[in-house]
Amino acid sequence: MYRFLLTPRWWGINVFVLLAIPFCVFMGSWQLSRFEDRMQDHRAATERIDPADRAPARPLDQLLPVDKETSGELATVSGRYGEQLLVPNREVDGRTGFYVLTLLRTDEGKALPVVRGWLPGTADADRAPAAPSGEVTVTGSLQAAETPGSNGVPVQGGLPAGQTSAISAATLVNLVPDDLYDAWITLDKGDSGMRAVPATAPQDTGLDLKAFQNLGYTGEWFVFAGFVVFMWFRLLRREVEFIRDAELGLLPDTVEPDGDGSGTAERGGDEPGGGDRAAESRSREAEPARRT
Repeated sequence: MYRFLLTPRWWGINVFVLLAIPFCVFMGSWQLSRFEDRMQDHRAATERIDPADRAPARPLDQLLPVDKETSGELATVSGRYGEQLLVPNREVDGRTGFYVLTLLRTDEGKALPVVRGWLPGTADADRAPAAPSGEVTVTGSLQAAETPGSNGVPVQGGLPAGQTSAISAATLVNLVPDDLYDAWITLDKGDSGMRAVPATAPQDTGLDLKAFQNLGYTGEWFVFAGFVVFMWFRLLRREVEFIRDAELGLLPDTVEPDGDGSGTAERGGDEPGGGDRAAESRSREAEPARRT
């Protein structure tokens, strides 16, 4: 009964199924691995910014350039404080305030943005404490340059002089004359009574929309694999039922082609009177020809 599986039509169906199922399983497994990688990045990034699990502070030069592996690490650097800026509309524990950002000029001749702390309310230069004078050594969490519109960074324009919307070399280059590091640090302990700004995990390391998209795609590919198997069994069952109906004579009337290519329906000889009625029909069609 299953010899039809060796026909060319079923060979094509079987080859398609044998290729489609491994492909769907492979793609689903790959999407699942992407989700697991994001989970691992999230755990590692969380550990790096957790004070209880942090590694000892290292010199800034050993942690640059900032990437997913070094973002959140403790960095130490020495220099002298220079120009001070404010970063408005920043939230800490659900309250809106502003960062106090001071540039630290290092011995390498470059300036590192240092967030010395956070104050509640509207950004006001008169409220921002002055930076310590002389040579200082600071320790804080290394952070990647910010991009407006991501990681909670607001998109702002037309700010007053002495304020910046994002902490990055691309933004600050138009505000200060210094050669800047494309990174910044936030002090673990707020300076001059200010509140310390918590470190944040780098972009694309959290349970964001992309992570859940990977998880959703995983489910979709496995569903596709199951659907291919389901359709193969359904076609197989339909073919078997068709063969059984043919063997039992339960199929509907068949159409036999005439000599001119058109089809005329004839009942089977097993139907009572079927053969006689067909013969009578052919005889009536032939009578006009005999009369002529």
